[in-house]
Amino acid sequence: MTLEEKLQNLPDSPGVYIMKDAKGHIIYIGKAVSLWNRVRSYFQKGVKGEKTEMLVRSIADLETIVTHTELEALVLEANLIKKHRPKYNIVLRDDKNYPYLRFDVKAAFPRLEVVRRLKKDGALYYGPYIPAGGMWESLALIRRTFPIAPCKMEFKADKPARPCIQFQIGRCIGPCTGEVDTHAYHEVVSQVRLFLEGKNRDLLNMLKQHMEEASERMEYERAAELRDRIAKIEGAFEKQKVISPGFENQDVIGFASDGGCTDIQALFVRNGILLGRKDFYIDDVRGMSNEELITDFLNQFYAKDMIVPAEVLLPLEVTDRALFESWLTEKRGAKVDVQFPQRGRKRELVQMASDNAAQSLREHLLSRRSKEKILVRLQEELGLANLPRRIEAFDISNIQGTESVASMVSFENNTPDKRNYKKYKIRTVVGPDDFASMAEVIRRRYTKAKEEGLFPDLILIDGGKGQLNAALDVLRELDVHGPDVIGLAKARSGEEGSEREFERVFLPGVDEPIILDPLSATTHLVARVRDEAHRFAITYHRKLREKRAVHSELDDITGIGEVRKKALLRHFGSVEKIKQATAEEIVAVQGMSQKAATEIVRYFQGTGVRAGKES
Repeated sequence: MTLEEKLQNLPDSPGVYIMKDAKGHIIYIGKAVSLWNRVRSYFQKGVKGEKTEMLVRSIADLETIVTHTELEALVLEANLIKKHRPKYNIVLRDDKNYPYLRFDVKAAFPRLEVVRRLKKDGALYYGPYIPAGGMWESLALIRRTFPIAPCKMEFKADKPARPCIQFQIGRCIGPCTGEVDTHAYHEVVSQVRLFLEGKNRDLLNMLKQHMEEASERMEYERAAELRDRIAKIEGAFEKQKVISPGFENQDVIGFASDGGCTDIQALFVRNGILLGRKDFYIDDVRGMSNEELITDFLNQFYAKDMIVPAEVLLPLEVTDRALFESWLTEKRGAKVDVQFPQRGRKRELVQMASDNAAQSLREHLLSRRSKEKILVRLQEELGLANLPRRIEAFDISNIQGTESVASMVSFENNTPDKRNYKKYKIRTVVGPDDFASMAEVIRRRYTKAKEEGLFPDLILIDGGKGQLNAALDVLRELDVHGPDVIGLAKARSGEEGSEREFERVFLPGVDEPIILDPLSATTHLVARVRDEAHRFAITYHRKLREKRAVHSELDDITGIGEVRKKALLRHFGSVEKIKQATAEEIVAVQGMSQKAATEIVRYFQGTGVRAGKES
């Protein structure tokens, strides 16, 4: 079915649409209340943003998934964007789950542990702590202040254990000794809970009362211990930034835009205390409205495994606010209020988040301008035709010609673009021939790049004239003339014992290399790119060598996977004994079939021709 036919047959139902380019790559994912109206709107005449125009020109195919409700479409869209990371969607560069403190208060002796996965297991979770440094500081303070067990030991009343140093220095009650009753331990647990929940007044009043009671009983050592604990807690609470006296749990979203770039800031307020913040810098958002940016952000941010607070404060109104409320309420299991405050304390919090976003954006833009200056200087020093915003670097790795591989690393504005790193097994070259190997990988890479129409500004070859000329010959053969091409090689000078390394750049058609200043920022840039290509190639080569070292003849037989291989070796003891076994003996091994047994016998005792798997 053609794209036009698909557009004519779109359902008038909620769902998700997936747009693809001519190569079948997913380039955009969106949701709609009506797929018929939303998808067709892309192809209608009218004013569109620059980014939307580029998207529409790239669409070659379309796929839709119908859902029962718009909420289902929202959740599905978030999951698909996270999985496929399409080119024209705003994709948050944040693929890690946030850290939380887990406190299983239902256990006989609860302990705190750091987790990144949330479970519905009845335990209490505190967080998220971003950056994680604040969490480790809080955890260290808790362990210095409250004598709960810091270990992971399994406590058994009938099998007391020898206590560790934490017990000896008074930082653990010692449930491992079997002499601590659970009531005394849970009294400390209740204090830790008050501390984590920011209820400092209740906690301090409780401890002061316990201190006075201990003093009245003339338990002066116990009273002094509680006095020291109170002092530590008061010091900790003084450092905490209480920004909401009502003990609210809120996520506060702020944003700032400048020059086609945006920074979004999320502040995490838990029990009235600013627990942490997360910064998201998004480059090149031209053609997108502020509402689209915030909507895409919310969609991806809350698709993560995280605890949703009771309130989410936004810097502007979004049309999908009610839908987000429904989604987050379902995710939290309790009511979530998504607000766009326009006055009062909540508006001040949003403004504070936006001020933080503006400051972060300024820092990002200053950093980008600084990086651009280095690129301009590199262009001038080497006489390049292009400003080298995008660099692709190649390296070859082998040992005496075995397991020969190549790597390609990609840098965008001085920053590694790891999603576009590539690794290659050398297919056509036998033996240690770096020139031929470089020619092969350049041909493979830029044959594909020609089809896609995407080229870097600079191609960096790890090596001297030989490797550079091999690459240039292939590029001429492919009629690729846009990118600049250079070779980079280390050299040494000076007397033995006092030699110094320096970098040489080889340029096309120039006999003598350019010697780079070892202290120059441009030298550091190209050396960093080359070293990253070398690291990536070496890592891949090492992986193949390790795989080859544990390779067995059984791996080359059709139908024999890892489980069957282990079962055969466990049963017979060695490959040599398997070679001597009959089909009847082999089929007696657990997990083996008659077909697999026959294949093994045919492989080892028959024609000697390897059947099935390609080595």
